[in-house]
Amino acid sequence: MRALGIAATGMNAQQTNVEVIANNIANINTTAYKRARGEFTDLLYQTDRAVGAPGRGGQEAIPEGVHIGLGVRTAAVRYLHIQGTLAQTGNSLDVALNGRGWFQVAAPDGELLYTRAGSFNKNGLGQIVTVDGYVVQPAMTVPIDATEITINESGEVFVRIGNDTNLTNLGQLTLATFINDAGLEPLGGNRYRETESSGAPNLGVAGDPGFATTHQGYLETSNVDPVREITELIQAQRSYEMNSKVIQAADSMYGTMANIR
Repeated sequence: MRALGIAATGMNAQQTNVEVIANNIANINTTAYKRARGEFTDLLYQTDRAVGAPGRGGQEAIPEGVHIGLGVRTAAVRYLHIQGTLAQTGNSLDVALNGRGWFQVAAPDGELLYTRAGSFNKNGLGQIVTVDGYVVQPAMTVPIDATEITINESGEVFVRIGNDTNLTNLGQLTLATFINDAGLEPLGGNRYRETESSGAPNLGVAGDPGFATTHQGYLETSNVDPVREITELIQAQRSYEMNSKVIQAADSMYGTMANIR
């Protein structure tokens, strides 16, 4: 009886769906988090009677065949890179992106990674880094006697040294865009890695055509909608229960057959 195996694939798919939803809800307050969505496809079909086969006695071809589906599988977990809202923080080293683009950060081994979480800070050397200590690219060092940091919408970083009336330009943040953001590999810690599916990064600066603008004193919030997630969680739970009912019904039918024998 195929129903047992089919329903089992359904339960497995809905378990994955619940895990994706749970991760979305867990990250509802994570800076710049992008909600994920499970995507599913049907499995192979078992053909008991082919479409278009000639009818009995060589008559006209039959209009419909008999194809029994064998269940469902998880095809992908897609991250939806939709702009989150900007929340004002007042912190001079908090920088939000409004539009397309990613900050570049350097891992300890020198590999370039990408993030939209602009909750930056300074390390012991005065370099601008992420909350995990990854150096923001291009590397910029804030002087120890700097009394003010200003970042404009083009990503240019200025500091005021002591009581100087003029600001000193430290550099300009570099942004990257990808032809397929969904193809980036999530690494955790609000960081992503370039892959063959994402394509190579297209580098530019904030405010260029096709690139975001930077906003100092703001952070991009998670794009998770709690009402939507709860609704989808209930749907996944009901789907899981229905698949379990199918297994119970199939098991009962097996029992009936065994009793007849």
